[in-house]
Amino acid sequence: MTVLEQTKVPRSAGRRRRSPLGSRWTPYLFLAPAALFIVVFQAIPLAQEIFLSFTRTTLLNPTRSRWVGLDNFVRIFGDEDFHRTLVTTIVYVVVCVVGAVGSGLVVALLLNKGFRGRGVARALITVPWAAPGIAVALIATWMLNAQYGIVNRFLNAVGLGVPGGSILDSPKYALPAVLATTIWQLFPFTSVVLLSALQSVPHDLTEAATMDGAGRWATFRVVTWQVIKPVVGLLALLMTIWSLRRFELIWLMTKGGPVGRTETLVIDLYSNAFESKELGSAAAIGMVGVVISLIVIMGSRFVARAVTKENLR
Repeated sequence: MTVLEQTKVPRSAGRRRRSPLGSRWTPYLFLAPAALFIVVFQAIPLAQEIFLSFTRTTLLNPTRSRWVGLDNFVRIFGDEDFHRTLVTTIVYVVVCVVGAVGSGLVVALLLNKGFRGRGVARALITVPWAAPGIAVALIATWMLNAQYGIVNRFLNAVGLGVPGGSILDSPKYALPAVLATTIWQLFPFTSVVLLSALQSVPHDLTEAATMDGAGRWATFRVVTWQVIKPVVGLLALLMTIWSLRRFELIWLMTKGGPVGRTETLVIDLYSNAFESKELGSAAAIGMVGVVISLIVIMGSRFVARAVTKENLR
């Protein structure tokens, strides 16, 4: 037997066993749990809500429903109170997004500078975001109380007291109070995210702009803003969706009052479902919220693509 024949490896021994992880079905196996979760907890409930919005169904007898087609949508869009709810929702979302992202950016720029106690300040800034929404609503309600609230005492001391003393019962001041509380809870998240984005701004570009004679605003606009702009867009989208879904804070502070001045789509949905016992109307209101969310998402994607194409030119 020659040396070549002695060193020849059998063909069967040279074959490697194919690992199950190398199968073409492996990616689908990893995606299966997430897909199952989406189908069970999102797709099926959404399909049920769509069907429910075309029926007349009551909470007291949900098994007996009657198909009414578009009657629920015609009724809610013909209601002037629903028009006011839509306007209030838009105002609430726009102010929350601009206020939370804007104040978060200002705080992030301040925390990005070097000063004594910066680590403590960065830790304390997260407290409002870490606090539960129920706790934030109860604290805000206590601070705005007409008898012993610190806010009313301060306003009275400076001569800006609210007539009647109760801010949350005032049709004029209730919505600004809810907006201020919401922004106070949301801005720590945006500030932390934007602070992380500011850490990725190249120092050499900032120094080069400064050496070229650019001021602080010009450096921020030309260098810093171009880096953090995608993060700001993502935060604006998240804040929009979260503001559309905000319930516990508004409900605990005002329950949509007074006279519906703080009633948003989510509050109106809850009132129709669990107070008026009209599940069909509540589902129709929920579908309006879903459509608004889809419009916001598609609009943000369109803007992002347009900005990307503009930057590539």
